[in-house]
Amino acid sequence: MTDSDPTLTAKFIRKIPDGDNREREVCTHCGFISYENPKIVVGSVCSWGERILMCRRAINPRKGHWTLPAGYLELHETPESGAAREAREEAGARIEIDTLLAVYTIPRLSQVQLIYRARLSDDRIAAGPESQKVELFAFDDIPWDDLAFPSVRWALHHFAQSRGQHGFPPFTNPPGETGNIEIGGL
Repeated sequence: MTDSDPTLTAKFIRKIPDGDNREREVCTHCGFISYENPKIVVGSVCSWGERILMCRRAINPRKGHWTLPAGYLELHETPESGAAREAREEAGARIEIDTLLAVYTIPRLSQVQLIYRARLSDDRIAAGPESQKVELFAFDDIPWDDLAFPSVRWALHHFAQSRGQHGFPPFTNPPGETGNIEIGGL
């Protein structure tokens, strides 16, 4: 790089760009607008027969609580491959995606969650670095009082509702639900 490289002199300020309606980070040198967009979370409700794969979180937020294998979509990754990657990383699971189960929005976190319905390729599972423990639960044995996030509960119930169905539209947040929880300052 040289001193004439514009990236060395770039400085961002918050302002409303022409033709926009909200403040953004704008480069004072070239006018580049840095848009801050929602994060996309991908995950799956994975079944093996009548049991569902759950992961006990080894990381915050909600360390020690149960969740589905899920996480942020990476750049240049399809949502389906991201959901499969998250199942491998968090539970050592190989999965086959069936269909998109739900699209949830969590405005307070600026998240859009794409949750798939999937089947385990086999019953070999093992906790990854982000999981304390992984387990296959019968629906009635899921630790309902110890779930990490509201969207986990929604996805599990939507999974149960969709069993045996094909070609259904994806579920969304239950009426009036925004994913707010009152635990641990989340």
